Amino acid sequence: MQLKSRSSVVRTNLPEGMTHRDLRWAIAGILAVFFAAMVSMNVVVTALPVISQELGGTQIQYSWVVTATLLANAASTPVWGKLADMMSKKTLFQVANVIFFLASLGAGFAPNMETLIAARFVQGIGLGGLAALAMAIMASIVSPRERGKYAGYIGACLATATALGPLIGGITVDTLGWRWCFFVGVPLSVFALIMVATTLRVPVIRTPGRIDYLGALLLVVASGLLLIWLSFAGTPEFFAWVSWQSALFLASALVLLAVFVVVESRVHNPIIQLRMLIDRTTFLAAVSSASIAVCLFGMPAFLGQYFQIGRGLSPTESGLMILPLVLGNLIGALTTGRLITRYGRWKVYIVSGSFIMSSGMFALSTVGAGTPFPLVLSYLLIVGLGFGAQMQNLMLIVQNTVSVTRVGQASALIAFFRVFGGAAGTSILGSVMALQVAGVTAAEVNGAAPSPTYADATGTMFLVAACLTLPAIITNLLIKETALRTTI
Repeated sequence: MQLKSRSSVVRTNLPEGMTHRDLRWAIAGILAVFFAAMVSMNVVVTALPVISQELGGTQIQYSWVVTATLLANAASTPVWGKLADMMSKKTLFQVANVIFFLASLGAGFAPNMETLIAARFVQGIGLGGLAALAMAIMASIVSPRERGKYAGYIGACLATATALGPLIGGITVDTLGWRWCFFVGVPLSVFALIMVATTLRVPVIRTPGRIDYLGALLLVVASGLLLIWLSFAGTPEFFAWVSWQSALFLASALVLLAVFVVVESRVHNPIIQLRMLIDRTTFLAAVSSASIAVCLFGMPAFLGQYFQIGRGLSPTESGLMILPLVLGNLIGALTTGRLITRYGRWKVYIVSGSFIMSSGMFALSTVGAGTPFPLVLSYLLIVGLGFGAQMQNLMLIVQNTVSVTRVGQASALIAFFRVFGGAAGTSILGSVMALQVAGVTAAEVNGAAPSPTYADATGTMFLVAACLTLPAIITNLLIKETALRTTI
């Protein structure tokens, strides 16, 4: 298909009965609840070192406070996506928000690390719905061509929430205590519930069928076993990479995944439409999203350890140090989103973004106890620019390949790969950190002086993370550029 590179005015073909004023309110509602969810997810970043010290958590438990949320997010996202194609997206959006609200309260009152991890798992279920349904609703009311601009808004919202989350977390820990890091999402959730209920108008396009509960269960268990294997293998307190325990976890996960594929290929309404992955664009975008997610989910959690334990900063100062990462994300998402809407071309942005992101990650692999802070901040800015140019745009190009009746599943598919990639990446990076700091005593971690071991270990961890982002370069280069539709 011949692409047009010249500028053109793009008009939104709104659903019947929907005005431009309705559209603005709908987008506002989506952004409000998305912002609330992302703030509450990222607020824990700068609080984790303090939480782990107070509740007596291990390095593995530290990473699982993040991983549990990502696992539940990834496993539940395809279910939410399937439901979105069968019933009211607005109703599902509200249900996901209520789950998120209740789990936030549970996390705030957690008496130990085990309870906190469980509450974060439930919180991830709500987050899975909010993330999948936000893009599904957007795709139901805005054409792919015009959606580039709104995808930029979502990317900017994500960047802003990522910025405020660690900063709010740091300030909250230093003033009210870490438990309020989870309570801070409660009023935002209530506000979003009211706003979405009173302003969002979205057409209900139902696809008849039944939910594939067996497929959903297989996906949850297989994903969980795989993430547990990635987290525990190679760590001194659990088991070696080459051991019968390691083989058992890996074999069980692979067998269940194989059964899942068989089930999904035979049921009438599968949780994940496997034939979507046959499409070249969808498959490559899914792999790229999983690779990029290492930056989105893995970096912030361990940056908190680097700045606080490794460099001796306070939680508030640590939150401020993460701002360049978010600023780059904000610039990359907004700029590329508007350029895509204006000119209709997108491949140049995701390809250049992947090169920029990986370059920044390899630069971060050189940080240590004595690295000047301005240099670290410049590396974070570079990574943010590369990330912002890719994530939402990959979702956009996949939605462009499917009809509006399948957009929920398509959105959920990419969201699943994104979050599972982030969860797997966080587990792997947590294992790398656990190995690097195995000899560090509790007195050194909790002491007033910075721990050079933690600071230097972060560089090694980022080297592994940089290698995990390389597949995004290859897949983005292989994606074939096609014109974006101007109709829903």
